[in-house]
Amino acid sequence: MLTAILTFVPAAAVIVVAPGPDTLLVLRNSARAGRRVGLVTAAGTVTGLLVWALVAALGLAALVRASEIGYTVVRVCGAAYLLFLGTQLIWRSRRGRAGDEDEEDLAPVPVRRPALSGYLTGIGTNLLNPKVGVFFISFLPVFIPRDAQVALTSLVLCAVFVTEVILWLAGVVLLGHRLGVIVNRPSVRRRAERLTGLVMVGFGVRLAIEQR
Repeated sequence: MLTAILTFVPAAAVIVVAPGPDTLLVLRNSARAGRRVGLVTAAGTVTGLLVWALVAALGLAALVRASEIGYTVVRVCGAAYLLFLGTQLIWRSRRGRAGDEDEEDLAPVPVRRPALSGYLTGIGTNLLNPKVGVFFISFLPVFIPRDAQVALTSLVLCAVFVTEVILWLAGVVLLGHRLGVIVNRPSVRRRAERLTGLVMVGFGVRLAIEQR
């Protein structure tokens, strides 16, 4: 078990730090609405991971992977959700352009955003990404020793993975909070919102057309 964990930690770390919609969303919310909303968004992402981990440990996630219809439904819903988030950000950036003639003279003020909204967005982005479920039932078994209890070992490895995600997202929140002073200037905010929206749309399109 110890050998499996020590082998799993660096391999999982590579996946955790890979750019994805979860990291982008936490970074954006931290920069735009402050550290508290960033942490709540990260909590939503971790909640989604815990659900996927529990489902995978119980073997139910295999049904999504094995069922073409089930996988396609989750994939299409996830792609639609990312496209919605992305287009919403792009629309907001264009709508806020008209009243910013004197924007450079305005003091940057963090945008107030309900914490619950950040949490629900975080959990939705994670749960509607079928690749997360496929990861748990495809990547984890490689590190399970032959004679180990599959369910128990899976839960241990899932706990290690979630811990790494928590540490990573905590760092992302701190980074986003420090960038907030710059990002919340109206001119920079519009460009950042537009760029974030375009990246979200890109993630959505990739998820929509991606094959398993």
